[in-house]
Amino acid sequence: MASLALETAVSQQHNLTHIAGIDEAGRGALAGPVVAAAVILPLNDQIATLLNGVNDSKQLTAKKRESLFELICQHALAYGIGQQPASVIDEIGILPANKLAMATAVAQLTHAPQFLLIDGRIRLPQLNIPQKAIVRGDSQSLSIAAASILAKVTRDRLMIEMDQQFPRYGFAQHKGYGTQQHRDAIAQHGPCPQHRHSFAPIRQPLL
Repeated sequence: MASLALETAVSQQHNLTHIAGIDEAGRGALAGPVVAAAVILPLNDQIATLLNGVNDSKQLTAKKRESLFELICQHALAYGIGQQPASVIDEIGILPANKLAMATAVAQLTHAPQFLLIDGRIRLPQLNIPQKAIVRGDSQSLSIAAASILAKVTRDRLMIEMDQQFPRYGFAQHKGYGTQQHRDAIAQHGPCPQHRHSFAPIRQPLL
């Protein structure tokens, strides 16, 4: 279960107070943007209790994520959300686009972060901020888990809006991921401007 143990260890070791957790949503999707979030939480027992249900967003129901989204926004010291569209992903690649979205999220923080905890193996060398990449960080760090929820909920909302613009593909159901329903729709209708044309299932003929 996610906790503030990592944040507390960094805080005590380096005498810091503003430690941001960073995560993304949509990296593996076939359509839509990649969305990243950065969250700085107060390092106290109250926030750990208040956000007791916060965990890796993939482990939570959509309804639970929505309720936690509001709690996180209300009680975080600061949060930021960044995104890069499919066109940029096609132009520069998913990993650079992912890093750009994360850097945008960090730039939106109203409190300057003193340290970054980043989910996965990603580093952001363009940001002159001490940082640590943590594999499966969203199941360990409360700040990263909170960021994963903000990124996931934001992206889901965008995909539901996109479904109204491009109703043939079922974006509201699968959120742009490569389900059979989605692949069948691409095969029938071809890709739309929100698809990632550089991704293999779209770049190559669907079987």
